[in-house]
Amino acid sequence: MSEEIKHECGIALIRLLKPLSFYQKKYGTSLYGLNKLYLCMEKQHNRGQDGAGVANIKFDVPPGSRYISRCRVNGNSAIKEIFGKIHSRFEEVQKRHPERLQDPEWLKRNLAFTGELFLGHLRYGTHGGNSIENCHPFLRQNNWMTRNLVVAGNFNLTNVDELFGHLVALGQHPKEKTDTITVMEKIGHFLDEENERLFREFKSKDLSNEEISGKIAENLNITRILKDASKYWDGGYTMAGLFGHGDAFVLRDPNGIRPAFFYQDDEVVVVTSERPVIQTAFNVPIDSIKEITPGHALIIRKNGEVSQKQINTPGERRSCSFERIYFSRGSDADIYQERKNLGSQLCSSVLKSVDYDLKNTVFSYIPNTAEVAFGGLVDSLHHYLNMVKRHEIMKMGNNVTEPRLSEILFQHPRIEKIAIKDAKLRTFITNDSSRDEMVAHVYDTAYGVVNRDIDNLVILDDSIVRGTTLKQSILKILDRLGPKKIVVVSSAPQIRYPDCYGIDMAKLGDFIAFQAAVSLLKDNFKENLLEEVYEKAKAMEGLPKNEIRNVVKEIYQPFTAEQISDKIAELLRPESIHAEVQIIYQSIEGLHNACPENLGDWYFTGNYPTPGGNKVVNRSFINYMEGKNVRAY
Repeated sequence: MSEEIKHECGIALIRLLKPLSFYQKKYGTSLYGLNKLYLCMEKQHNRGQDGAGVANIKFDVPPGSRYISRCRVNGNSAIKEIFGKIHSRFEEVQKRHPERLQDPEWLKRNLAFTGELFLGHLRYGTHGGNSIENCHPFLRQNNWMTRNLVVAGNFNLTNVDELFGHLVALGQHPKEKTDTITVMEKIGHFLDEENERLFREFKSKDLSNEEISGKIAENLNITRILKDASKYWDGGYTMAGLFGHGDAFVLRDPNGIRPAFFYQDDEVVVVTSERPVIQTAFNVPIDSIKEITPGHALIIRKNGEVSQKQINTPGERRSCSFERIYFSRGSDADIYQERKNLGSQLCSSVLKSVDYDLKNTVFSYIPNTAEVAFGGLVDSLHHYLNMVKRHEIMKMGNNVTEPRLSEILFQHPRIEKIAIKDAKLRTFITNDSSRDEMVAHVYDTAYGVVNRDIDNLVILDDSIVRGTTLKQSILKILDRLGPKKIVVVSSAPQIRYPDCYGIDMAKLGDFIAFQAAVSLLKDNFKENLLEEVYEKAKAMEGLPKNEIRNVVKEIYQPFTAEQISDKIAELLRPESIHAEVQIIYQSIEGLHNACPENLGDWYFTGNYPTPGGNKVVNRSFINYMEGKNVRAY
């Protein structure tokens, strides 16, 4: 994606199933869990540029001993800083008493982050501040061990106002009106209720309060807590939580919008947002890693029992397709193949755009994350050329000549690395009046590979959301090479609707596809449709969310996808360039062909998996019509 879009956060949960002495003996360190957590977080660094946090819980410590540790840092070097702070304590021991690093019991008694249960979080803030207070994990403290709660997640909820109202109705007075605080207090409320229920039950059996604390820890009904807490959640989420006494859970939304994978053996249980992380960090085969079932929670009890429990009724699987196109690392076996498929699906449209003239067409991609999809496009180009070569050779019959045969066989797609991003220059650019001039130099280009006024230049991108980078820099840079025609190809379809489940795409007016549709309405004297849709959206504001439908779809209905793409090209083409510009988007059918198991396409189709999505898209359109540059949820 040549323009930066912030996206889903990442989680890493590790539960050690053996005593620390086991890892000291087998792996030569009692810090096995901490080291694996670092690997799992670093391998998901792509999911968190705004901050990170780590929490740890020690089991079976005596009263008066600290058993919950937490460290949070904001900024893009947060992982390094967090583990630097944590390891500095061990380095001090190494200097003074190196033998103590070989003593698991001493470490657990005396140093933080030496417990059995770890939770790490990487934050990519879609909205709100980037202060340390916004970094997960969040901590809800209590002197009762079983009432302590640590929460971190990859999520956005569409109905925070509604949930906040529920908390107030319960008699709470939340300190903030954010989805994270709301979620934590929701879980915390029902955790308190479960504690009180169990306390009354065991008190009636004449047990002492000290005995009751142990009984509560053994009998806490996590399934009931999560069912009650998440009953009205509307959104996409992977929510991880730790209880002070040692139980843990990871809860996934009913449509599987946000990803979650886990692995367990007799030594460890690990949960991460991306599958290859576990493969790499623990050196285990892909088929040993499972996906948490949508609507279910992976529950890890303090006694080591691991199970998946249904919390909410699973709906239609609508896993985020942007994970496949761009956000997740392409090292996942399925994602790698899906990205190649995305490129392959574009081949026929690309060939048509250059009139099948491969001799005079150069192919490349921007940015590096588009490389795998580009590989799929190139494979299909080779396949097409092989068919052409076969046809031409067959046509010669018995009149085969060596020069003509060599000419046919030599045909190949012209593949070049056209643009190289200058990352250092990017960090220098500010929002002052000189920004446009500076932005035009973000990429360096490979000169001399394009024949001026003869060649077409095809550039593959992951996705075109706002189009500002294309207009302000990329098209100008490519035009310097002198191509006859520039074809920009998006491996994702047109982004037409806001996301409300995690991606930083909340304002309808930002999308170049929406701008193109509005422009087409004006061109065709249908501008009154905007007012009609606005009135429909306003009329639905007071309805229950289950009765709200996405009326913004009507803005796009008068036009074909090709008409909107052509208008986008017209809007994004800088007046100063000489080349013809065409923009090609992936089709919805092509997306589904490439990613058949991950059908979360609401930002392309407007088909939201939860009722809150329709409410958000209508509110976003109302904000646009009323000139309010604010988020819709």
